[in-house]
Amino acid sequence: MQYFIIAGEASGDLHAANLVNEIIKLDQSAVFKGVGGEHMQKASVDILFGLDRLAFMGFYEVLKNLRTINQNFNEVKQSILTYKPDVIILIDYPGFNLRMAKWCKHHGFKVVYYIAPQIWAWNEKRVEIIKKNVDLVLCILPFEVAFYTKHNYTNAHFVGHPLLDCQWSMDNSQSSTENDSQINIALLPGSRKQEIIKLVPVYIEVAKLYPNEQFVIAGISRLKHLYNYELPQNVIIKWNLVDEILQVAKAAVVCSGTATLETALRNVPQVVCYKTSWLNYQIGKRLAKVDFISLPNLIADKKIITELIQQDCTVESIKTELDKLLNTSNLNFYEALFEKIGEKGASENAAKLIINETAIK
Repeated sequence: MQYFIIAGEASGDLHAANLVNEIIKLDQSAVFKGVGGEHMQKASVDILFGLDRLAFMGFYEVLKNLRTINQNFNEVKQSILTYKPDVIILIDYPGFNLRMAKWCKHHGFKVVYYIAPQIWAWNEKRVEIIKKNVDLVLCILPFEVAFYTKHNYTNAHFVGHPLLDCQWSMDNSQSSTENDSQINIALLPGSRKQEIIKLVPVYIEVAKLYPNEQFVIAGISRLKHLYNYELPQNVIIKWNLVDEILQVAKAAVVCSGTATLETALRNVPQVVCYKTSWLNYQIGKRLAKVDFISLPNLIADKKIITELIQQDCTVESIKTELDKLLNTSNLNFYEALFEKIGEKGASENAAKLIINETAIK
């Protein structure tokens, strides 16, 4: 069968690649085309264009780059019409993919949404778009199926969280970073341009307050020009090595996003940070329907890690929380999360459901 797959962010690119590898095991005739990054490319996906053309975050940034976004959308539409895939798989990235779902369904294509958008947290009304335009929803958070059931959508399935599949096997994995024996404090400023610009300067100032600790910034090489700061002696940047950095971290300061869950699955104590523009924050605050922004807290359904958002994300407040983490001996830091997260096998489960859905309809 022919598959068209769309991922708009680094984490989606990784999970899409793992899904592709599982589909290939079940469908030896599978051919893939799509939008994504280097992980998908390595998994034999014919890439139309890369993540660098999709890295827009926030309301103002989207409006400012609307022409580019529309060009991307039109290019994808034309590619789909030419390619005529049996199924279109959308990976997270709801701003682009929900719009794409409507177009695809209107043109008669079968649509699967893997890593369902967090509409339970932002603009719940968008569930109607999914009900009308998506044939199969594959959820990665245990409470999401109940949300869709409440809205009378019956083809949503919990498959597990894909981070458990790329789980670097917490028991067995070996770090490829230099000085593996050295325990560091990890600084994860996110993978989007706006996150890096807002958080890296703050992280550097925090590190200056700990001259006897070694800090490692998890950098994204395709955005290397955004890290052009003078670093203190106790701060280094390592590129595209988030997993390896977390393997030797005794604590972490993490931008809200998938990395918060990755950090938790490594059992690394963390404080979560998030800063955006004033406009984005004001709009987002009014749309949000949840008490937390980090995945560990959302899954645990209670505060298990501290979140420092917008005006609370200061050098002083980060230091206060980091001091607590460095002095804790709690080995069950994420116990409430581990009880709810589920088991490995998300990619395999998703692949089976996608193939079954395509075969029977």
